[in-house]
Amino acid sequence: MTDALELDALWEDFHRVVNMTSQELAAWLRVRDADENAEPLPDEAGTATGQHVLAILQKRRTDLTEDDLRVMHRVVDTVTERTDLEDEPAADDTRLRHRLMTVGHDPLKP
Repeated sequence: MTDALELDALWEDFHRVVNMTSQELAAWLRVRDADENAEPLPDEAGTATGQHVLAILQKRRTDLTEDDLRVMHRVVDTVTERTDLEDEPAADDTRLRHRLMTVGHDPLKP
């Protein structure tokens, strides 16, 4: 179990790196998975991690599960490893941007 200080730090880190709103993330996941023949159901669009991030964004801190905490750690680590939060954006790397947007981080967003 995570203690209160660790939880506070994780909550802050997660909300610092996830800079897309739940509406923006949901829209991105739908667009990303849509093709010319079909668009997925909103609650089935995107990756499992993207859907989990979306669910976490809609929760209160007191409602987080251990699984949520694992995903939050993974998202913070992923975004931190792949970006320099002080020196964004990396507009020239579209694939990286799209991959990060799948977990709620848009490098081009101020």
